[in-house]
Amino acid sequence: MITRADYIDFPPLMVEFLNYMDAIKNKSKNTISEYALDLRTFFRFIKISRGLVPPSTAEKDIVIKDIDAEFIKSITLSDAYSFLSYCKDDRDNSARTRARKVSTLRAFFKFCTVQKHILKENPMQELDTPKLKQTLPKYLTLEESTDLLRAAFDGPNKERDFAIITLFLNCGMRLSELVSLNYTDIRDDHTVKITGKGNKERTIYLNDACMTAINNYMAVRPVDMVKDKNALFLSSRLQRISPKTVQHIVYSALDKAGLSGYSVHKLRHTAATLMYQYGNADVLVLKEILGHENVGTTQIYTHVVNDQLKKATDANPLNNMSIKSESDNK
Repeated sequence: MITRADYIDFPPLMVEFLNYMDAIKNKSKNTISEYALDLRTFFRFIKISRGLVPPSTAEKDIVIKDIDAEFIKSITLSDAYSFLSYCKDDRDNSARTRARKVSTLRAFFKFCTVQKHILKENPMQELDTPKLKQTLPKYLTLEESTDLLRAAFDGPNKERDFAIITLFLNCGMRLSELVSLNYTDIRDDHTVKITGKGNKERTIYLNDACMTAINNYMAVRPVDMVKDKNALFLSSRLQRISPKTVQHIVYSALDKAGLSGYSVHKLRHTAATLMYQYGNADVLVLKEILGHENVGTTQIYTHVVNDQLKKATDANPLNNMSIKSESDNK
């Protein structure tokens, strides 16, 4: 994770870009950190490919602070494709990771062109994104979800753990969203406003299962010596629960339920799929619930159901049965 303390090693233009994405574009800390890591790797690669550093220099020791506007002007689209090839072959980056790097380069060079007017034309305007393999999200069935909830209601913190998994399975929250929840934010109409990716706010409705689980937890939630009094979920140290602790809670419950190959994010997929399958949720409504930026991201859950329907039809025992006419036998 890149922090502001690392900015001292970055070129002024890069620092301006990161500050712009933070203050103006309102990007999340994680996104800004990814921008910084991608650009640092890119500039180091350019210096290596142009022979501007001794061959024996370790990548982490390559200084990029001296990169200025003239250096930026010299970078071409070919440099970008060479970089992406390097990321694929030498760094073993997946297509998704390389696609993120493309997004970073586009954003940075657009900033240099439109905001800073350093470039007359954006060399990354035509930079293509690696083709991503479309994979269906993995999710729990309704029966498996029920088994997980039963497994969660166990141990000294059973009310808390049960409430956490109930919210994941009913609301489709992201891990960061659940951790940041404050019980003081829950309104009388059982809604809560949360901040998702890109610092975008949305309102989530807490159904009866969620409210019952939260109320049961609040009845035993510690009150004295609490360090973050507004935090909904607390750790054993009486402070806001950490993402790592929540992951441990989920993995433990999955293990107890005999379910493997799943993660916290898969519970988000499960919530979305169950809402679409059993709740007759329109894709546009589901988009708002999940906080997706565009409906294309949400559309995958319709593919999940369609794929499931196809498999069910193919499994019909009459699938391979056919009747031949007498003429076929001649």
